[in-house]
Amino acid sequence: MTETVPPPASPPTPTRRRRSRRAGIGLVALAVVTIGFLAVELPPYLSLDPARSRIVPRPDYALHYPLLWAHIMFGSVALLTACLQLWPWLRRRHRAVHRWSGRVYLCGGVLPGGIVVLGVAPVSTTGPVSAVGNTTLAVLWLATAIAGWRAARQRRYADHRAWMLRSVALTFSIVANRVWLVVYLALFAALGHSLDDPATITAAAGASVWSSWVVNLLVVEWFVVGARRAREPYRRASLDSVS
Repeated sequence: MTETVPPPASPPTPTRRRRSRRAGIGLVALAVVTIGFLAVELPPYLSLDPARSRIVPRPDYALHYPLLWAHIMFGSVALLTACLQLWPWLRRRHRAVHRWSGRVYLCGGVLPGGIVVLGVAPVSTTGPVSAVGNTTLAVLWLATAIAGWRAARQRRYADHRAWMLRSVALTFSIVANRVWLVVYLALFAALGHSLDDPATITAAAGASVWSSWVVNLLVVEWFVVGARRAREPYRRASLDSVS
């Protein structure tokens, strides 16, 4: 097994303190958005009544609603525990809590949520574009989380962090999807398309599915690659000092 050599410790600078404060504010904002999102989206499914589902169940597929319900419950666990996983203070000061919340994120959220949604995504009620987008998302969601878990087991912590950031980006695609859907509906309306036309709704839904996870992943890739480049000089200096 290989282990990533951490960069040498350096005293905090005003710039780093400002970045830390901004990160803290961003994390609080993310937690507030997550709780608000779940407060709005989750109640219709707590009644177990398919008639209250925000996604119309397929009458020709008996497992559609049970699998959808299970995915939403597991996905809610993933959203909440993802906020804990992103908390730097918790990771530094309470590593056991970080590890256990990570296990809940993986085993109680992403893995079961990703597996059950594979029985729903390919038969999307909003058309083939949404079906392909959601199925691809489910596969990547599972793959990134498993890659992050394997990296942690092999003590490749920099790789673990990068993979888990990708996984969390995909987890929050459901939140971004609601924003993108509004954007595309507004755009189509501005272009003269009727929002009463099912074809317009289907097109907006398909576009929002793809935008929700592709854009999230691109943003995280930019952050991960940029962070690695910034750390590379320190990593090389550390390797030179021990060689």
